[in-house]
Amino acid sequence: MAAHVPQIKIPATYIRGGTSKGVFFRRQDLPEVAQMPGKARDNILLRVIGSPDPYGKQTDGMGGATSSTSKTVILDKSSQPDHDVDYLFGQVAIDKAFVDWSGNCGNLTAAVGAFAISGGLVDADRIPENGTCVVRIWQANIKKTIIAHVPITNGEVQETGDFELDGVTFPAAEVAVEFMDPADGEGSMFPTGNLVDDLEVPGVGTFKATMINAGIPTIFLNAEEIGYTGTELQDAINGDPAALERFETIRAYGALRMGLIQDLSEAAARQHTPKVAFCAPPTAYVSSSGKQIAEQDIDLVVRALSMGKLHHAMMGTAAVAIGTAAAIPGTLVNLAAGGGERTAVTFGHPSGTLKVGAEAQYINGDWTATKAIMSRSARVLMEGWVRIPGDSF
Repeated sequence: MAAHVPQIKIPATYIRGGTSKGVFFRRQDLPEVAQMPGKARDNILLRVIGSPDPYGKQTDGMGGATSSTSKTVILDKSSQPDHDVDYLFGQVAIDKAFVDWSGNCGNLTAAVGAFAISGGLVDADRIPENGTCVVRIWQANIKKTIIAHVPITNGEVQETGDFELDGVTFPAAEVAVEFMDPADGEGSMFPTGNLVDDLEVPGVGTFKATMINAGIPTIFLNAEEIGYTGTELQDAINGDPAALERFETIRAYGALRMGLIQDLSEAAARQHTPKVAFCAPPTAYVSSSGKQIAEQDIDLVVRALSMGKLHHAMMGTAAVAIGTAAAIPGTLVNLAAGGGERTAVTFGHPSGTLKVGAEAQYINGDWTATKAIMSRSARVLMEGWVRIPGDSF
């Protein structure tokens, strides 16, 4: 009889952050071989989440079979001066053996501060007995600073509260998150040099597009130009394989124009970035929970795709891109919101509305974003050990 290797236990915490959830680890708690990037680390995270799963369900793992619930986070005491914690995010593919390290998860950022505090990664003298702990996060995927304002009661992270976030069923404590200098990467915030381009997609069409690197590289389209209203819910697009294929083709050509890939074939291995989103002027619609969203409640409507599917709410990083683009007169996002200068927008997404603030400045012929800010919430769902077979890495 073949000898089977027993399961191993890895300390882990399962946390909801914003409208996402993921499995959080302290780097020191991972098996030694996985404390550095590489195949062993990827294999461990794939097995934890339950990927690759040809059934698309992640039944044999912690994943929830959507891009919002197939996520992993590794935290460590920060290697950067004036930061508390290094935050590394891995987006785990569902049906492929692939972990994408190319971007950040803005939603889970709300949970990073809380986990860092309770995991002993923030110096005790920075944590007030009551009030707000300002956690300085170094986002290691995109090399950016994020500041989380985490409420503290009696020396502990306060998770309960009455802050409501559309896309999350129950209220919780509010965590304000500031994305500093959110333009992604070294290059220009508008990698093509234009606020609006004509994006030619062979076999699909030519579309007006705002391609921006802020929060996460994002390609914004006008809903009307691609045959949508901007008020669609998930089923309208996720139930249409031809539409999904069309969006993936647009995404690939946009990635090429943004210089994120050198060859179209590389897009398949870079699913997490860039994102594709489409926007339209404010329009009333009924959200996925049945809540009526009135035209006067919002500045514009936006829908975004993540990992090949329409997202159930809005990715936090894409919300940063929306806020930043809205602050810059002339982008498609700004025009959908009515044009002009603005420091905040409230946009409608499939689950409801979200307000995001941003500040942008025009300096030496280039737009730069100084920061974007939004409120999220986070809650620990379960903590202890996650188990995987000892021979899975």
